[in-house]
Amino acid sequence: MSADGEGTQETHWFDDEAGPVVRPYAMTRGRTSSTGQHRLDLIAVVVAESRDDDPVADQTLSPEHVDIVGLCQDAPQSVAELATELDLPVGVVRVLIGDLVDDELVHVTRPVPPAELPDESILRDVIDGLRAL
Repeated sequence: MSADGEGTQETHWFDDEAGPVVRPYAMTRGRTSSTGQHRLDLIAVVVAESRDDDPVADQTLSPEHVDIVGLCQDAPQSVAELATELDLPVGVVRVLIGDLVDDELVHVTRPVPPAELPDESILRDVIDGLRAL
C-alpha cells in the first residue's frame, strides 16, 4: 500500500523504450537446432537463392526469416553478421538459417577447415618445381 492509502502502484519490469519483448525460444518455436542439423560456424556465409516468388509473401515464414533472406539478397552475409544485424543470439540465428536451408531459400558456404588445407611444404615444393621448368 502506498503512503496515501491507495493500494499498490503498478510497476514495469522493462523499459518503455525497449519495445515488445519476445523470448528467443519463441522465435525458434522452442527448438535449439533445425531439423537438418546444419552445422553453422560464425564465419559460414549465407547466400539467398534466386527465386521467382517473393519470400515476403510466404505466410509460413516469420519476420525474422524474411529479414535474413532480405539481408542475404543484398549481399552474402556471415552467420555472425546476421546475428549482429538482427540483434539476435547466434543460436537463434543458426536455427532460423537451418529452416531457410531446409526450405531452399538460402544456401550456406562453409570455410575450408584448416585440417583440409594443403600442407605449406607441399605448396613450396610445387612452386620450386614450377620454377625449375
